[in-house]
Amino acid sequence: MLQVKHLLAEKGHDVHTIGPDAPVLEAIRSMAERHIGALLVMRGDELVGIVSERDYARKVILLGRHSDDTPVNEIMSPNVLTVGPEDTVETCMRLCTDRRVRHLPVVESRKVVGLVSIGDLVKAVISEQSTQIEQLERYIAG
Repeated sequence: MLQVKHLLAEKGHDVHTIGPDAPVLEAIRSMAERHIGALLVMRGDELVGIVSERDYARKVILLGRHSDDTPVNEIMSPNVLTVGPEDTVETCMRLCTDRRVRHLPVVESRKVVGLVSIGDLVKAVISEQSTQIEQLERYIAG
């Protein structure tokens, strides 16, 4: 069974973050430059939230706020759903589906060690299924 630690070993442990007092405009620029949909909001080593393009659209644009004078902590999602390195891809997929989230910070011993997205999870499932199909085809042809 594929686990989060296997995904991180392949994709890396890089995590893009922003401080809670930074302006939303800085967060949006950072996401655009990196072609990502969310940033972890960190106060030092402490995970205090997550801010996504969805938060920006719903809590800044639709409410007529200004990106340059609204701090990230006013639009972030403070109750972050996290997973551990030992959690399975299946568990993560279920969490993303049930809780309607696209990003799961990976936490080990209260420290953020990575981030997996719904895209990472789907890619892993497709790869695993392709491998199983190839093995079955070889077995049948064999």
